[in-house]
Amino acid sequence: MLGAVGDSWSGAPSLGLLEILLVEDDPGDALLVEDILADTGLQASLRWVRSLREAQRPLTARPTPDCVLLDLHLGEAQGLQVLRQVLEWAPGTAVVVLTGLAESQAGMAAVAAGAQDYLSKAQLDPDTLGRAVRYAVQRRQVQQAVAALQAEQLRAEENARLERGLLPSPRVANPDLQVVTRYRPGRVHSLLGGDFYDVVETDDGQVHAVIGDVSGHDPVAAALGVSLRVAWRSFVLAGVRGARLPEMLEELLVAEQGGTEMFVTLTTVTLFPESPVAQVVRAGHPGLLLHGHGQVRLLEPPGGLGVGMVPGLETWQEHQLEIPAGTSLVMFTDGLFEVRTGSDGRHLDTEGLLHLAQRHRHRPAEEFVDALILDVEQASLQHGGLADDVAVIHLGWADT
Repeated sequence: MLGAVGDSWSGAPSLGLLEILLVEDDPGDALLVEDILADTGLQASLRWVRSLREAQRPLTARPTPDCVLLDLHLGEAQGLQVLRQVLEWAPGTAVVVLTGLAESQAGMAAVAAGAQDYLSKAQLDPDTLGRAVRYAVQRRQVQQAVAALQAEQLRAEENARLERGLLPSPRVANPDLQVVTRYRPGRVHSLLGGDFYDVVETDDGQVHAVIGDVSGHDPVAAALGVSLRVAWRSFVLAGVRGARLPEMLEELLVAEQGGTEMFVTLTTVTLFPESPVAQVVRAGHPGLLLHGHGQVRLLEPPGGLGVGMVPGLETWQEHQLEIPAGTSLVMFTDGLFEVRTGSDGRHLDTEGLLHLAQRHRHRPAEEFVDALILDVEQASLQHGGLADDVAVIHLGWADT
């Protein structure tokens, strides 16, 4: 029935029941469109408004109509101005412009400006109107699908660029060094989060590693993680060592983030060739595992607050760890142990992680890391799984 049919639209995404809005200031033309539409065979509900002002409410409500039949001459509003306003209010809606008999140029201009089709009111018939509405709605759906695909492709390309920044290839040459790295984003199809890592061998044969976690899980955190990783590598290659590294990263963090409350936890490690020691700096980050000779132990050297928690007030210290020949340090982010393992809210925690790691203490490095991540995932599968990002570095000298 012509006139208001209520303020709620079905918004059917397919060609089932179509909600059609007729914007027409001539009652005679409106009645003509209603009669012809009734004979098209379309399952459609028609609502008629007389002006652009009256059209605003249904076009800006959600969900919007499937199709708008639009007269370009509405008294106070004329020509393509009318179409542009409709498209601004309802960019996802198909629009079929209704023109006069001698207005083919105006109709083509409307299609070029964003309408899906145009029809002459003087030549309307059920077949023409029904076909125009169906094709307009289908064409708009295809346009939206293509736009969504293009947006997804752009996101995939952006993710790939981000991944290259977050997941570097270790820069090492010594064949006696064993390095295994893993990164698992926490949510399917999500952007990589703020976890980052890197491993670099310098000209003096020393091997430097960092693993860190930016607070937050959004693209801002991920981008900051990339910046900090690149900065850390640059600082190391420029000769910065020990506790000076988190100090310089904090200066960068404050400069990059201004007055925001983002902070970073991280651990840096330096290994020395032919020396059973490692120098470690912890800034609010979890401890490490020592893996080798059929054993796994949890190491928690002293550490300071996270980078950026109290800018300018924290001072970090470097601590020495004994690393027997044939053993490796396992660095990880909190996503590996801050997982729920029980319906009562129980979490795995580092002691639970150590227990899982001891199951695989006899495995070689790659198998050890993969099995540990798989165990954590299985232990938490019924309670949310790996909801946070996970980064792991298994780092040590071969037992020669």
